[in-house]
Amino acid sequence: MLGNARQTRVFKNKWFVRFARQEGIEDAALCEAISRAEKGLIDTDLGGGVIKQRIARPNEGKSGGFRLIVLFRSREIAFFVYGFSKNERDNIRYDELRVFKTLADQIYDYDRAALANALKCGAIVEVKCGEEVSK
Repeated sequence: MLGNARQTRVFKNKWFVRFARQEGIEDAALCEAISRAEKGLIDTDLGGGVIKQRIARPNEGKSGGFRLIVLFRSREIAFFVYGFSKNERDNIRYDELRVFKTLADQIYDYDRAALANALKCGAIVEVKCGEEVSK
């Protein structure tokens, strides 16, 4: 386990990196979503360490924005693993949720060495959230 950290470490997987780039989602928006979650402002708690956070499209509002699936453990770690536009689909399917919960169980067992290896091979990318975002 990673232990208790003061600030949540935030990551995104390779699929999410491509999705965010295609949709123009900046890391600052991801940091803001995690900041809200840390304050208890979770849009939907899907159970098993999986949450859904909404973010706005660039220069628009949240209602027509994106839904992001995050593996989230408060004050420890957050992984952005999937995202979709509200106009593309309403929600994830039950079988998809089961996969995300299984992935969360695996990710939460990562120690620092496993995270370092995943970063080194490019399977995940760390999102740098500055103090101005986490207030």
